[in-house]
Amino acid sequence: MNLDFLYGYLNLSFWGYVLASLIMMQISIFGVTVYLHRDAAHRSVDLHPAIRHFFRLWIWMTSSMLTKEWVAVHRKHHAKCETAEDPHSPVIYGLKKVLLEGAELYAVERRKTETLEKYGRGCPDDWVERNVYSKYRNAGIISMALIDIFLFGVPSIIIFAVQMLTFPVLAAGVINGLGHAVGYRNFECPDAATNVMPFGLLIGGEELHNNHHAFPSSAKFSIQPWEFDPGWAMISFFKFFGLAKVQRTAPKPVKVAGKHVDLETVRAVIVNRMHVIRDYTRTVMLPVLRHEVSVAGHKLGEGVRHLLVRESSLLDEKAKSRLAKSLEQSKALHTVHEFRTKLQLLWNSNMSNDNLLLHLKEWIAQAEASGIKSLQDFAATLRSYSMPAMATA
Repeated sequence: MNLDFLYGYLNLSFWGYVLASLIMMQISIFGVTVYLHRDAAHRSVDLHPAIRHFFRLWIWMTSSMLTKEWVAVHRKHHAKCETAEDPHSPVIYGLKKVLLEGAELYAVERRKTETLEKYGRGCPDDWVERNVYSKYRNAGIISMALIDIFLFGVPSIIIFAVQMLTFPVLAAGVINGLGHAVGYRNFECPDAATNVMPFGLLIGGEELHNNHHAFPSSAKFSIQPWEFDPGWAMISFFKFFGLAKVQRTAPKPVKVAGKHVDLETVRAVIVNRMHVIRDYTRTVMLPVLRHEVSVAGHKLGEGVRHLLVRESSLLDEKAKSRLAKSLEQSKALHTVHEFRTKLQLLWNSNMSNDNLLLHLKEWIAQAEASGIKSLQDFAATLRSYSMPAMATA
């Protein structure tokens, strides 16, 4: 008896079904990272309307998600990150809950009218969105299930399950959970975002979550030479064929030796603040720490390096107390730590342009008079910051 009909119209081999599952999973991932995230939520890239609508259709058929809902929840996550109002912060809810119940946390937030109205502006509101996607949310999933059965037969049960699990497990769970708990940080942004790994092997580059939180409006998530962002590769592919236009990427510091400190310098320092504070940590704080440890031995306390590097707003009271005790034992460390806090006022305060310029000039003058060579060298470098002729961020 011929049972080929049980394996669907395509009648693939075992590895053919595996490949089909992986391709469909990756289409879903690219739908999230390229369309929902970089195009719709952050406006860092403009996709061609045909590409945009393909992803809208695919996401509706594989998850019943609507663009406005996803965008609103994500924008609120950035606006309220690691606070009680963050829709899915593991700092607030705990890593286990976000990993296992990330989809449920998303579902709760997407039903809030105030979230959609405040954070969902500028999303698709055409006839198809109103009369098909919104009105018949589950029709897409049913259609996809029927298509899978026709194409793949009995193996479609597994293929369909993979499609349905892609969003709640990889996007809602792994990125929203592990992306704020496990990995490394290129930048000390004011939240707990981490790079889960330097290669976007499974989630289209979303693994580079710390980079994204440092530069939310960048279409490219990779920063370091060894990092790979498949989402950016897909955007570059679309761009080559005229199907995408990149709006913004992360800034790259431009330095011009011998320039005067002016408002352009202030603007360049603020725009490149993530690079500035990272370079300050690497070239000032850590060298001073190494020197002080070589002199004081273990007197500064264990874990002081982590406490010095960490964004101060992320330290709890116990950590702040430990850091304060370590700083009391080293005048040099106390000085460079204080200088970092004063430097951050450039982007953490509401000073006028004139006051910002005055603050930067005073900071540089005081740093040059500090007697700490690494701090003096950094002050000289800070003088050279300049805006590029064609800014991209």
